[in-house]
Amino acid sequence: MKIKLLLSILLTIILFSSCKESKTEDTTKANYLDFSKRDDQFTGGIKMIPISTPIGKFKVWTKRVGNNPKIKVLLLHGGPGGTHEFFESFDGYFPQESIEYIYYDQLGSYYSDQPNDNRLWTNERFVEEVEQVRKALKLDNTNFYLLGQSWGGILAMEYALKYQKNLKGLIISNMMASAPAYNKYAEDILGPQLDTRVFTQIKEFEKNKDYTNPKYMELLMNHYYTKHILRFPLAKWPESINRAFKHLNPNVYVFMQGPSEFGITGDATLKKWDITAQLKTLTVPTLAIGSKYDTMDPKHMKWIANEVQNGRFLFCPNGSHLSQYDDQEHYFPGLIKFLKEVDNRYFPKSS
Repeated sequence: MKIKLLLSILLTIILFSSCKESKTEDTTKANYLDFSKRDDQFTGGIKMIPISTPIGKFKVWTKRVGNNPKIKVLLLHGGPGGTHEFFESFDGYFPQESIEYIYYDQLGSYYSDQPNDNRLWTNERFVEEVEQVRKALKLDNTNFYLLGQSWGGILAMEYALKYQKNLKGLIISNMMASAPAYNKYAEDILGPQLDTRVFTQIKEFEKNKDYTNPKYMELLMNHYYTKHILRFPLAKWPESINRAFKHLNPNVYVFMQGPSEFGITGDATLKKWDITAQLKTLTVPTLAIGSKYDTMDPKHMKWIANEVQNGRFLFCPNGSHLSQYDDQEHYFPGLIKFLKEVDNRYFPKSS
């Protein structure tokens, strides 16, 4: 008799919880595109957020898409000096799942202020910029997911190491935790995969520091980018990607990343960046995304997922560096599953 009573109570609790969750999801879906109670209705979600820096005040561009009180994803683009345009494929997947996301051009990027002062281009200052954006958008650990891709992954990891208490979830997309390890992978694994004559020519241009030579870029675009950056013929690259590359700020990019596409070289400030020893301090639920054909070693991405305390690995078998475009079949279902499972407090660690 007692067993039947306990089972009845348990069933009632499960049904009540299920109905409550379903009602919450229905409300979120119904209000997803309602701008009427938002202070950015006039601009369609765009806000120019004031940022304080050691050399003065500037503004950065953000745009919110949708309403979801429990899942808000701030997107950190690559580069450095890239733009939010690398993420425009998210428009095809997040709205139908009622996931709120925020486009954001970091300081120095095309839609934000672009001060010409290299003192601004440090990891530490960018981290504080992200924190100011978070506060301005009223994001907190009940809803704030931070997704960084490429350089944005570096910034996301650096932010989490200092401010993980503010996060609900962290996504590291297509970025290793060590520049020296990335350099070694590019030099030892990716370069030799190219046609020997092509690789020899590329290395000769780099040896002579002839990075602006049209032939150098032609070799990269036709033989390297289409294998490891975006696995489509150049003529079929999405307009948003072409626009993002057109808008890239070369001053910020070269200062931090360097002029070479085979690792971080020269006097680039990120050349010795390495936080592998610190990852184990991260407790926030973390998704590391790696792709088979990426410029970043997918095995290292799997290692990141196991190194943090609460991690999961998403592998994109058909993807490259921009797997949000060339392997959407795996990228978006895996990402959306992570966001929703963290939101529902169901997050088994990957094996």
